[in-house]
Amino acid sequence: MKLGKQKGSKAVSGSNLSKDTVSKLPIIQSDKEFCSFEGYDVDDLMKETSSLRALITKRGTLEILLPLCCTTDSVRYLKFKKTMKGFSSKTLATRLKELERNGILHRQAFNEIPPRVEYQLTTKGQELTESIIDLLQWMRKWSSK
Repeated sequence: MKLGKQKGSKAVSGSNLSKDTVSKLPIIQSDKEFCSFEGYDVDDLMKETSSLRALITKRGTLEILLPLCCTTDSVRYLKFKKTMKGFSSKTLATRLKELERNGILHRQAFNEIPPRVEYQLTTKGQELTESIIDLLQWMRKWSSK
C-alpha cells in the first residue's frame, strides 16, 4: 500500500508528520484500487458532520433505527418501548423527537383513544440505516478475529 500526496500537503509515512499533514487524510493507493477520499480536510469534515454524528452516537439511536431498517411498515411507540430494555420512556421520547427533527424519522399521530403514534424512516433515514448495516456487518466480520 502506498500513500499518495494531497494538494497542499506532504505524503504521510511513519512518524514523519508535518503540521500541514496532521489535519489531512492520506490518500491510500494500492495496485488494484484508488481511494476516492481525496481532497477532504479532516477538520472540515468533523465540523460539517458534528451534529449528525452526535445524534447517531447517542444512547438509544441505533436501538431505534435497527427495528425500522428491515421494513417499510410503520413501527409504533410501544414496539420501541418493548425492544429497548433498560431505556427510560424519557430517553426514548427524546431520541424519537431528535430523529424526527433531523429528518430521519417521520412521525404520524392518530386522533384516537387511546392515542396511537407510528414512526417510519424517511429517505434520509433509509440511507442512514443502510450505512449502519454496512458498519454492523464490518463489526461482525472483525469482532470474532
